[in-house]
Amino acid sequence: MKISIIIPVYNEFPTLAQVLDRVLAAPLPGGCDREVIVVDDGSTDGTGAVLDEYARRRLSGAPSLLVHHSSVNAGKGAALRVGIARATGDVVLVQDGDLEYDPRDYEALLAPIVSGQADVVYGSRFGGRVRGMKAANWAANKILTFVANLLYGTRITDEATAYKAFRAPVIKGIRLACVRFEFCPEVTAKLSRLGYAIAEVPISYTPRSLQDGKKIRCIDGLEALWTLCRYRLEANTAWSRSSSQRSPFDRRAASRLLSAAAKPGRSLIAS
Repeated sequence: MKISIIIPVYNEFPTLAQVLDRVLAAPLPGGCDREVIVVDDGSTDGTGAVLDEYARRRLSGAPSLLVHHSSVNAGKGAALRVGIARATGDVVLVQDGDLEYDPRDYEALLAPIVSGQADVVYGSRFGGRVRGMKAANWAANKILTFVANLLYGTRITDEATAYKAFRAPVIKGIRLACVRFEFCPEVTAKLSRLGYAIAEVPISYTPRSLQDGKKIRCIDGLEALWTLCRYRLEANTAWSRSSSQRSPFDRRAASRLLSAAAKPGRSLIAS
Protein backbone atom coordinates (compact mmCIF):
# COMPACT_ATOMS: atom_id res chain seq x y z
CA MET A 1 0.00 0.00 0.00
CA LYS A 2 1.34 3.41 -0.98
CA ILE A 3 1.06 6.33 1.45
CA SER A 4 1.02 9.88 0.03
CA ILE A 5 2.30 12.26 2.71
CA ILE A 6 1.33 15.85 1.91
CA ILE A 7 3.23 18.68 3.58
CA PRO A 8 1.96 22.24 3.01
CA VAL A 9 4.61 24.78 3.97
CA TYR A 10 4.90 28.54 4.17
CA ASN A 11 8.04 30.19 5.55
CA GLU A 12 9.29 27.14 7.46
CA PHE A 13 12.98 27.65 6.71
CA PRO A 14 14.31 26.95 10.24
CA THR A 15 12.71 23.52 10.72
CA LEU A 16 11.75 22.14 7.31
CA ALA A 17 14.85 20.04 6.63
CA GLN A 18 14.51 18.40 10.05
CA VAL A 19 10.82 17.71 9.40
CA LEU A 20 11.63 16.08 6.06
CA ASP A 21 14.32 13.93 7.66
CA ARG A 22 11.80 12.72 10.22
CA VAL A 23 9.05 12.13 7.64
CA LEU A 24 11.31 10.10 5.37
CA ALA A 25 12.67 8.03 8.26
CA ALA A 26 9.38 7.41 10.07
CA PRO A 27 8.30 3.76 10.30
CA LEU A 28 5.16 2.74 8.41
CA PRO A 29 2.91 -0.30 8.83
CA GLY A 30 4.21 -3.46 7.17
CA GLY A 31 3.78 -3.60 3.41
CA CYS A 32 3.57 0.18 3.00
CA ASP A 33 5.82 2.55 1.09
CA ARG A 34 5.58 6.32 0.77
CA GLU A 35 5.70 9.31 -1.51
CA VAL A 36 6.23 12.75 -0.01
CA ILE A 37 4.62 15.77 -1.64
CA VAL A 38 5.72 19.17 -0.35
CA VAL A 39 3.73 22.20 -1.48
CA ASP A 40 5.59 25.47 -0.95
CA ASP A 41 2.80 28.02 -0.67
CA GLY A 42 4.70 31.05 -1.95
CA SER A 43 7.34 31.20 0.81
CA THR A 44 9.57 34.26 1.00
CA ASP A 45 12.13 33.20 3.64
CA GLY A 46 14.26 30.76 1.65
CA THR A 47 12.03 27.73 2.19
CA GLY A 48 11.83 27.15 -1.57
CA ALA A 49 15.61 26.99 -1.91
CA VAL A 50 15.82 24.54 1.00
CA LEU A 51 13.26 22.30 -0.68
CA ASP A 52 14.97 22.36 -4.07
CA GLU A 53 18.35 21.55 -2.54
CA TYR A 54 16.84 18.76 -0.44
CA ALA A 55 15.14 17.28 -3.51
CA ARG A 56 18.34 17.48 -5.59
CA ARG A 57 20.24 15.59 -2.90
CA ARG A 58 17.66 12.82 -3.14
CA LEU A 59 17.49 12.53 -6.94
CA SER A 60 18.69 8.92 -6.83
CA GLY A 61 17.10 8.04 -3.50
CA ALA A 62 13.86 6.56 -2.28
CA PRO A 63 11.11 7.20 -1.37
CA SER A 64 9.99 9.68 -4.00
CA LEU A 65 9.86 13.36 -3.11
CA LEU A 66 7.86 15.85 -5.14
CA VAL A 67 8.21 19.58 -4.50
CA HIS A 68 5.63 21.99 -5.87
CA HIS A 69 6.18 25.75 -5.73
CA SER A 70 3.01 27.82 -5.86
CA SER A 71 3.52 31.25 -7.35
CA VAL A 72 1.69 33.11 -4.57
CA ASN A 73 0.78 32.52 -0.94
CA ALA A 74 -2.85 31.39 -1.08
CA GLY A 75 -3.16 29.50 2.21
CA LYS A 76 -2.83 26.08 3.80
CA GLY A 77 -6.11 24.81 2.41
CA ALA A 78 -5.16 25.76 -1.14
CA ALA A 79 -1.77 24.07 -0.71
CA LEU A 80 -3.41 20.88 0.56
CA ARG A 81 -5.72 20.83 -2.45
CA VAL A 82 -2.67 21.00 -4.72
CA GLY A 83 -1.05 18.14 -2.83
CA ILE A 84 -4.18 15.98 -2.87
CA ALA A 85 -4.48 16.46 -6.63
CA ARG A 86 -0.91 15.23 -7.10
CA ALA A 87 -1.13 12.28 -4.71
CA THR A 88 -0.85 8.86 -6.35
CA GLY A 89 -1.03 6.71 -3.21
CA ASP A 90 -3.76 4.52 -1.75
CA VAL A 91 -3.82 6.64 1.42
CA VAL A 92 -3.38 10.40 1.88
CA LEU A 93 -1.82 11.64 5.13
CA VAL A 94 -1.47 15.30 6.11
CA GLN A 95 1.74 16.45 7.80
CA ASP A 96 2.50 20.01 8.96
CA GLY A 97 5.83 21.56 8.02
CA ASP A 98 6.91 22.22 11.61
CA LEU A 99 7.90 20.12 14.62
CA GLU A 100 4.59 20.14 16.50
CA TYR A 101 3.64 16.67 15.26
CA ASP A 102 5.82 13.55 15.42
CA PRO A 103 6.00 11.32 12.30
CA ARG A 104 6.76 8.37 14.58
CA ASP A 105 2.97 8.34 15.11
CA TYR A 106 2.40 7.33 11.46
CA GLU A 107 2.16 3.63 12.29
CA ALA A 108 -0.65 4.18 14.78
CA LEU A 109 -2.40 6.72 12.56
CA LEU A 110 -2.35 4.45 9.51
CA ALA A 111 -3.01 1.11 11.21
CA PRO A 112 -6.86 1.33 11.18
CA ILE A 113 -6.84 2.09 7.44
CA VAL A 114 -4.21 -0.49 6.51
CA SER A 115 -6.04 -3.17 8.51
CA GLY A 116 -9.31 -2.37 6.76
CA GLN A 117 -11.08 -1.03 9.84
CA ALA A 118 -11.50 2.62 8.80
CA ASP A 119 -11.62 5.02 5.88
CA VAL A 120 -10.68 8.12 7.85
CA VAL A 121 -8.44 8.46 10.92
CA TYR A 122 -7.67 11.57 12.99
CA GLY A 123 -4.71 11.75 15.35
CA SER A 124 -6.04 13.15 18.62
CA ARG A 125 -3.81 15.43 20.66
CA PHE A 126 -6.27 14.95 23.51
CA GLY A 127 -6.02 11.18 23.53
CA GLY A 128 -3.59 11.50 26.41
CA ARG A 129 -2.27 14.27 28.61
CA VAL A 130 -1.78 17.57 26.75
CA ARG A 131 1.33 19.51 27.75
CA GLY A 132 2.30 23.07 26.86
CA MET A 133 -0.83 24.13 24.98
CA LYS A 134 -1.95 27.67 25.85
CA ALA A 135 -5.28 27.92 27.62
CA ALA A 136 -6.82 29.95 24.79
CA ASN A 137 -5.78 27.38 22.20
CA TRP A 138 -7.02 24.53 24.40
CA ALA A 139 -10.39 26.24 24.77
CA ALA A 140 -10.67 26.97 21.04
CA ASN A 141 -9.92 23.34 20.17
CA LYS A 142 -12.49 22.11 22.69
CA ILE A 143 -15.16 24.50 21.39
CA LEU A 144 -14.61 23.48 17.76
CA THR A 145 -14.72 19.80 18.68
CA PHE A 146 -17.90 20.30 20.73
CA VAL A 147 -19.60 22.13 17.86
CA ALA A 148 -18.54 19.48 15.34
CA ASN A 149 -19.93 16.73 17.54
CA LEU A 150 -23.13 18.67 18.18
CA LEU A 151 -23.81 19.53 14.54
CA TYR A 152 -22.69 16.31 12.89
CA GLY A 153 -23.25 13.61 15.47
CA THR A 154 -19.58 12.65 15.58
CA ARG A 155 -17.78 11.49 18.71
CA ILE A 156 -14.33 12.85 18.06
CA THR A 157 -12.03 14.49 20.60
CA ASP A 158 -9.88 16.66 18.29
CA GLU A 159 -11.52 18.23 15.24
CA ALA A 160 -8.65 20.63 14.49
CA THR A 161 -5.77 18.16 14.59
CA ALA A 162 -3.41 18.43 11.65
CA TYR A 163 -2.80 14.67 11.60
CA LYS A 164 -5.52 13.31 9.36
CA ALA A 165 -5.34 10.23 7.12
CA PHE A 166 -7.82 9.19 4.45
CA ARG A 167 -8.24 6.43 1.93
CA ALA A 168 -7.35 8.28 -1.28
CA PRO A 169 -10.73 7.75 -3.01
CA VAL A 170 -12.46 9.28 0.02
CA ILE A 171 -10.56 12.58 0.16
CA LYS A 172 -10.24 12.81 -3.62
CA GLY A 173 -13.98 12.28 -3.86
CA ILE A 174 -14.86 15.50 -2.05
CA ARG A 175 -15.07 18.89 -3.71
CA LEU A 176 -12.99 21.05 -1.38
CA ALA A 177 -13.31 24.83 -1.28
CA CYS A 178 -10.84 25.57 1.55
CA VAL A 179 -8.18 28.22 1.10
CA ARG A 180 -6.70 28.88 4.54
CA PHE A 181 -7.10 26.94 7.79
CA GLU A 182 -10.69 25.89 7.14
CA PHE A 183 -9.52 22.56 5.66
CA CYS A 184 -10.10 20.79 9.00
CA PRO A 185 -13.70 21.88 9.62
CA GLU A 186 -14.58 21.48 5.96
CA VAL A 187 -13.41 17.86 5.69
CA THR A 188 -14.92 17.03 9.09
CA ALA A 189 -18.27 18.48 8.05
CA LYS A 190 -18.41 17.01 4.56
CA LEU A 191 -17.15 13.56 5.50
CA SER A 192 -19.64 13.37 8.36
CA ARG A 193 -22.59 14.46 6.24
CA LEU A 194 -21.61 12.00 3.52
CA GLY A 195 -21.73 9.25 6.12
CA TYR A 196 -18.09 8.49 6.79
CA ALA A 197 -17.15 7.44 10.30
CA ILE A 198 -14.05 9.16 11.71
CA ALA A 199 -11.76 6.94 13.77
CA GLU A 200 -9.22 8.41 16.19
CA VAL A 201 -5.89 7.35 17.67
CA PRO A 202 -3.87 9.22 20.34
CA ILE A 203 -0.78 11.09 19.14
CA SER A 204 1.99 13.16 20.71
CA TYR A 205 2.06 16.93 20.31
CA THR A 206 4.58 19.68 21.07
CA PRO A 207 2.91 23.09 20.59
CA ARG A 208 4.86 26.04 19.29
CA SER A 209 4.28 29.75 19.89
CA LEU A 210 3.68 32.67 17.54
CA GLN A 211 7.31 33.60 18.09
CA ASP A 212 8.32 30.15 16.87
CA GLY A 213 6.34 30.63 13.66
CA LYS A 214 2.81 29.45 14.48
CA LYS A 215 0.54 31.08 11.92
CA ILE A 216 -3.03 30.35 13.00
CA ARG A 217 -4.81 33.32 14.60
CA CYS A 218 -8.07 34.04 16.42
CA ILE A 219 -9.80 34.97 13.17
CA ASP A 220 -9.03 31.48 11.86
CA GLY A 221 -10.86 29.94 14.80
CA LEU A 222 -13.91 32.06 14.03
CA GLU A 223 -13.71 31.05 10.38
CA ALA A 224 -13.50 27.38 11.41
CA LEU A 225 -16.62 27.82 13.55
CA TRP A 226 -18.45 29.46 10.67
CA THR A 227 -17.35 26.68 8.31
CA LEU A 228 -18.81 24.02 10.60
CA CYS A 229 -22.12 25.91 10.77
CA ARG A 230 -22.18 26.67 7.05
CA TYR A 231 -21.82 23.06 5.91
CA ARG A 232 -24.45 21.90 8.39
CA LEU A 233 -26.98 24.11 6.59
CA GLU A 234 -25.76 23.73 2.99
CA ALA A 235 -27.12 20.99 0.74
CA ASN A 236 -24.50 18.29 0.20
CA THR A 237 -25.46 17.38 -3.37
CA ALA A 238 -22.57 19.35 -4.92
CA TRP A 239 -19.84 18.20 -2.53
CA SER A 240 -18.76 15.00 -4.22
CA ARG A 241 -17.98 13.73 -7.67
CA SER A 242 -19.88 10.77 -9.09
CA SER A 243 -18.28 7.38 -8.99
CA SER A 244 -19.46 3.80 -9.26
CA GLN A 245 -16.91 2.76 -6.63
CA ARG A 246 -18.24 2.20 -3.13
CA SER A 247 -16.43 1.93 0.19
CA PRO A 248 -17.43 -0.78 2.68
CA PHE A 249 -17.01 1.73 5.51
CA ASP A 250 -19.10 4.52 4.00
CA ARG A 251 -22.31 4.45 5.97
CA ARG A 252 -24.25 5.90 3.05
CA ALA A 253 -22.37 3.97 0.38
CA ALA A 254 -21.34 7.30 -1.18
CA SER A 255 -17.69 6.91 -2.11
CA ARG A 256 -16.59 9.44 -4.74
CA LEU A 257 -13.48 10.24 -6.79
CA LEU A 258 -12.13 13.66 -7.71
CA SER A 259 -9.36 15.19 -9.72
CA ALA A 260 -8.77 18.54 -8.01
CA ALA A 261 -7.53 21.48 -10.02
CA ALA A 262 -4.04 22.51 -8.94
CA LYS A 263 -2.67 26.04 -8.83
CA PRO A 264 -0.13 27.11 -11.41
CA GLY A 265 3.42 26.59 -10.21
CA ARG A 266 6.53 24.55 -10.81
CA SER A 267 7.45 21.12 -9.54
CA LEU A 268 10.65 19.20 -8.91
CA ILE A 269 10.55 15.43 -8.51
CA ALA A 270 13.19 13.31 -6.84
CA SER A 271 12.73 9.55 -6.86
